Amino acid sequence: MTISSAMSSVTAGACLLFFMTFFLPGISPAAAEERKVFLREEFGTLDSWKPLHFPKIEKHTVYSIESKDGERYLRAESNASASGLVYKGTFNVYDYPKMRWRWKISNAYEKGDGRTKASDDYPIRIYVLFEYDPQKAGALDKVKYGLAKAIYGEYPPHSAINYVWSSVVWDLPFINSPRTDKVKIVPLQSGAKRVGTWQEEQIDIVEDYRRLFRADPPARASLGIMSDSDNTAEKAVSFVSFIEVYR
Repeated sequence: MTISSAMSSVTAGACLLFFMTFFLPGISPAAAEERKVFLREEFGTLDSWKPLHFPKIEKHTVYSIESKDGERYLRAESNASASGLVYKGTFNVYDYPKMRWRWKISNAYEKGDGRTKASDDYPIRIYVLFEYDPQKAGALDKVKYGLAKAIYGEYPPHSAINYVWSSVVWDLPFINSPRTDKVKIVPLQSGAKRVGTWQEEQIDIVEDYRRLFRADPPARASLGIMSDSDNTAEKAVSFVSFIEVYR
Protein backbone atom coordinates (compact mmCIF):
# COMPACT_ATOMS: atom_id res chain seq x y z
CA MET A 1 0.00 0.00 0.00
CA THR A 2 2.23 2.75 -1.27
CA ILE A 3 2.47 5.17 -4.18
CA SER A 4 3.35 4.43 -7.78
CA SER A 5 3.58 8.10 -8.63
CA ALA A 6 2.43 11.49 -7.36
CA MET A 7 -0.72 11.14 -9.45
CA SER A 8 -1.65 7.59 -8.37
CA SER A 9 -4.98 6.84 -6.74
CA VAL A 10 -5.12 7.34 -3.00
CA THR A 11 -4.76 4.21 -0.86
CA ALA A 12 -3.71 3.73 2.74
CA GLY A 13 -0.10 2.94 1.91
CA ALA A 14 0.04 5.64 -0.73
CA CYS A 15 -1.14 8.22 1.75
CA LEU A 16 1.39 6.99 4.25
CA LEU A 17 4.11 8.03 1.85
CA PHE A 18 2.49 11.37 1.07
CA PHE A 19 1.55 12.55 4.54
CA MET A 20 4.70 11.80 6.56
CA THR A 21 6.02 14.93 8.23
CA PHE A 22 9.53 15.47 9.46
CA PHE A 23 10.11 17.70 12.50
CA LEU A 24 13.61 17.58 13.94
CA PRO A 25 13.62 17.52 17.76
CA GLY A 26 15.51 20.34 19.42
CA ILE A 27 18.86 18.77 20.29
CA SER A 28 22.25 20.31 19.68
CA PRO A 29 24.82 18.60 17.38
CA ALA A 30 27.14 18.15 20.37
CA ALA A 31 24.43 16.46 22.42
CA ALA A 32 23.48 14.24 19.50
CA GLU A 33 27.10 13.21 19.00
CA GLU A 34 27.33 12.03 22.60
CA ARG A 35 24.15 9.99 22.45
CA LYS A 36 24.28 6.29 21.70
CA VAL A 37 20.48 6.02 21.64
CA PHE A 38 18.52 8.54 19.61
CA LEU A 39 15.09 7.19 20.50
CA ARG A 40 13.78 4.77 23.08
CA GLU A 41 10.00 4.78 22.75
CA GLU A 42 8.25 2.76 25.43
CA PHE A 43 4.78 4.16 24.75
CA GLY A 44 4.05 5.86 28.02
CA THR A 45 2.08 8.30 25.87
CA LEU A 46 1.60 8.99 22.17
CA ASP A 47 2.86 12.57 22.46
CA SER A 48 5.75 11.92 20.06
CA TRP A 49 3.47 10.48 17.40
CA LYS A 50 0.78 11.99 15.22
CA PRO A 51 -2.18 10.10 13.76
CA LEU A 52 -2.36 9.52 10.03
CA HIS A 53 -5.80 9.20 8.48
CA PHE A 54 -6.29 8.44 4.82
CA PRO A 55 -8.72 10.18 2.49
CA LYS A 56 -11.28 7.73 1.04
CA ILE A 57 -10.79 5.34 3.99
CA GLU A 58 -13.45 6.20 6.53
CA LYS A 59 -12.78 3.48 9.10
CA HIS A 60 -9.60 4.00 11.10
CA THR A 61 -7.40 1.60 13.00
CA VAL A 62 -7.59 2.36 16.73
CA TYR A 63 -4.29 3.01 18.53
CA SER A 64 -4.13 3.16 22.31
CA ILE A 65 -1.72 2.74 25.22
CA GLU A 66 -2.30 -0.27 27.44
CA SER A 67 -0.44 -1.64 30.44
CA LYS A 68 -0.11 -5.08 31.99
CA ASP A 69 2.06 -6.24 34.86
CA GLY A 70 3.74 -2.84 35.00
CA GLU A 71 4.63 -2.75 31.28
CA ARG A 72 3.09 -0.31 28.82
CA TYR A 73 2.69 -0.98 25.12
CA LEU A 74 1.03 0.29 21.98
CA ARG A 75 -2.16 -1.54 21.04
CA ALA A 76 -3.41 -1.39 17.44
CA GLU A 77 -6.84 -2.76 16.59
CA SER A 78 -7.64 -3.02 12.91
CA ASN A 79 -11.11 -4.05 11.76
CA ALA A 80 -11.61 -3.59 8.01
CA SER A 81 -9.76 -0.34 8.61
CA ALA A 82 -6.53 1.53 7.98
CA SER A 83 -4.66 4.38 9.62
CA GLY A 84 -1.18 4.94 10.96
CA LEU A 85 1.03 6.73 13.43
CA VAL A 86 3.94 8.94 12.39
CA TYR A 87 6.90 9.84 14.57
CA LYS A 88 7.28 13.61 14.79
CA GLY A 89 11.08 13.63 14.58
CA THR A 90 13.79 12.65 12.13
CA PHE A 91 17.24 11.20 12.62
CA ASN A 92 20.43 10.65 10.63
CA VAL A 93 20.62 6.99 9.65
CA TYR A 94 24.41 7.09 9.37
CA ASP A 95 24.70 8.37 12.94
CA TYR A 96 22.04 5.99 14.24
CA PRO A 97 21.82 3.01 11.85
CA LYS A 98 20.55 0.39 14.28
CA MET A 99 16.96 -0.26 15.24
CA ARG A 100 15.14 -2.79 17.37
CA TRP A 101 11.64 -3.33 18.63
CA ARG A 102 9.32 -5.95 20.12
CA TRP A 103 5.92 -6.79 18.67
CA LYS A 104 3.08 -9.31 18.86
CA ILE A 105 -0.07 -10.08 16.84
CA SER A 106 -3.32 -11.74 17.86
CA ASN A 107 -3.79 -13.45 14.50
CA ALA A 108 -2.67 -13.49 10.89
CA TYR A 109 -5.05 -12.61 8.05
CA GLU A 110 -6.56 -15.41 5.99
CA LYS A 111 -6.44 -13.33 2.81
CA GLY A 112 -3.52 -11.00 3.55
CA ASP A 113 -0.76 -11.26 0.94
CA GLY A 114 1.24 -8.12 0.18
CA ARG A 115 2.29 -9.35 -3.24
CA THR A 116 -1.01 -8.15 -4.69
CA LYS A 117 -2.78 -4.80 -4.41
CA ALA A 118 -6.06 -6.46 -3.49
CA SER A 119 -4.64 -8.15 -0.38
CA ASP A 120 -1.91 -5.70 0.66
CA ASP A 121 -2.70 -5.75 4.40
CA TYR A 122 -0.59 -6.57 7.46
CA PRO A 123 -1.52 -6.97 11.14
CA ILE A 124 1.47 -4.76 11.98
CA ARG A 125 4.19 -2.96 10.08
CA ILE A 126 7.04 -0.64 10.98
CA TYR A 127 8.19 1.89 8.37
CA VAL A 128 11.55 3.60 8.02
CA LEU A 129 10.87 6.57 5.73
CA PHE A 130 13.74 8.32 4.00
CA GLU A 131 13.56 12.05 3.41
CA TYR A 132 13.47 13.43 -0.11
CA ASP A 133 16.19 15.99 -0.88
CA PRO A 134 15.24 18.21 -3.87
CA GLN A 135 18.85 19.31 -4.29
CA LYS A 136 19.89 15.73 -5.07
CA ALA A 137 16.90 14.80 -7.21
CA GLY A 138 16.79 14.26 -10.95
CA ALA A 139 14.57 16.27 -13.25
CA LEU A 140 11.70 13.76 -13.33
CA ASP A 141 11.63 13.38 -9.55
CA LYS A 142 11.67 17.14 -9.12
CA VAL A 143 8.51 17.37 -11.21
CA LYS A 144 6.72 14.53 -9.40
CA TYR A 145 7.73 15.57 -5.91
CA GLY A 146 7.06 19.21 -6.66
CA LEU A 147 3.54 18.29 -7.74
CA ALA A 148 3.04 16.26 -4.57
CA LYS A 149 4.19 19.18 -2.43
CA ALA A 150 1.81 21.52 -4.24
CA ILE A 151 -1.08 19.16 -3.50
CA TYR A 152 -0.22 18.04 0.03
CA GLY A 153 1.91 20.92 1.32
CA GLU A 154 5.08 18.87 1.78
CA TYR A 155 7.37 16.50 -0.05
CA PRO A 156 6.65 12.77 0.18
CA PRO A 157 9.52 10.58 1.38
CA HIS A 158 12.17 9.61 -1.13
CA SER A 159 11.78 5.89 -0.36
CA ALA A 160 10.89 3.51 2.45
CA ILE A 161 11.64 0.16 4.01
CA ASN A 162 8.54 -1.54 5.36
CA TYR A 163 9.22 -4.23 7.97
CA VAL A 164 6.14 -6.41 8.32
CA TRP A 165 4.60 -9.36 10.07
CA SER A 166 3.34 -11.14 6.96
CA SER A 167 0.21 -13.26 7.16
CA VAL A 168 1.64 -15.68 4.58
CA VAL A 169 5.07 -17.26 4.34
CA TRP A 170 7.06 -15.99 1.37
CA ASP A 171 10.01 -17.78 -0.19
CA LEU A 172 11.68 -14.39 -0.76
CA PRO A 173 13.69 -12.22 1.65
CA PHE A 174 11.81 -9.12 0.45
CA ILE A 175 9.41 -7.90 -2.22
CA ASN A 176 8.68 -4.61 -3.91
CA SER A 177 5.48 -2.95 -2.86
CA PRO A 178 2.80 -3.94 -5.39
CA ARG A 179 2.43 -0.23 -6.13
CA THR A 180 5.98 1.13 -6.31
CA ASP A 181 9.57 -0.06 -6.32
CA LYS A 182 10.45 2.87 -4.03
CA VAL A 183 9.15 0.81 -1.12
CA LYS A 184 10.68 -2.53 -0.18
CA ILE A 185 8.70 -4.88 2.06
CA VAL A 186 10.69 -7.13 4.39
CA PRO A 187 8.88 -9.95 6.25
CA LEU A 188 10.59 -10.33 9.62
CA GLN A 189 7.85 -12.64 10.84
CA SER A 190 5.58 -14.76 8.65
CA GLY A 191 2.47 -16.80 9.13
CA ALA A 192 0.71 -17.90 12.30
CA LYS A 193 3.46 -19.95 13.97
CA ARG A 194 4.38 -17.26 16.52
CA VAL A 195 0.97 -15.60 16.85
CA GLY A 196 0.32 -14.49 20.42
CA THR A 197 3.99 -14.36 21.40
CA TRP A 198 6.32 -11.40 21.75
CA GLN A 199 9.06 -11.32 19.10
CA GLU A 200 12.04 -8.96 19.22
CA GLU A 201 13.54 -7.68 15.97
CA GLN A 202 16.89 -6.03 15.31
CA ILE A 203 17.90 -4.48 11.99
CA ASP A 204 20.60 -2.29 10.46
CA ILE A 205 18.90 0.44 8.45
CA VAL A 206 21.89 1.37 6.27
CA GLU A 207 22.88 -2.21 5.48
CA ASP A 208 19.28 -3.13 4.66
CA TYR A 209 18.84 -0.12 2.40
CA ARG A 210 22.02 -0.93 0.47
CA ARG A 211 20.93 -4.54 0.08
CA LEU A 212 17.39 -3.70 -0.97
CA PHE A 213 17.97 -0.64 -3.16
CA ARG A 214 21.60 -1.22 -4.22
CA ALA A 215 22.36 2.38 -3.27
CA ASP A 216 23.22 4.47 -0.23
CA PRO A 217 20.18 5.73 1.68
CA PRO A 218 19.28 9.38 2.06
CA ALA A 219 20.71 10.61 5.34
CA ARG A 220 17.54 11.61 7.17
CA ALA A 221 14.64 9.34 8.02
CA SER A 222 11.57 9.06 10.20
CA LEU A 223 9.32 6.24 11.42
CA GLY A 224 5.79 5.06 10.87
CA ILE A 225 3.60 2.37 12.42
CA MET A 226 0.55 0.89 10.77
CA SER A 227 -1.96 -1.92 11.16
CA ASP A 228 -4.31 -2.21 8.20
CA SER A 229 -7.07 -4.50 7.00
CA ASP A 230 -9.06 -2.31 4.63
CA ASN A 231 -8.45 -4.57 1.62
CA THR A 232 -9.07 -7.94 3.29
CA ALA A 233 -11.89 -6.67 5.56
CA GLU A 234 -10.45 -8.81 8.36
CA LYS A 235 -9.59 -8.02 11.96
CA ALA A 236 -6.46 -8.18 14.13
CA VAL A 237 -5.10 -6.75 17.35
CA SER A 238 -1.36 -6.08 17.39
CA PHE A 239 1.09 -4.72 19.95
CA VAL A 240 4.45 -2.93 20.06
CA SER A 241 6.18 -2.74 23.45
CA PHE A 242 9.13 -0.54 22.46
CA ILE A 243 11.08 0.90 19.53
CA GLU A 244 14.72 1.89 19.83
CA VAL A 245 16.94 3.73 17.33
CA TYR A 246 20.61 3.64 18.29
CA ARG A 247 24.22 3.13 17.22
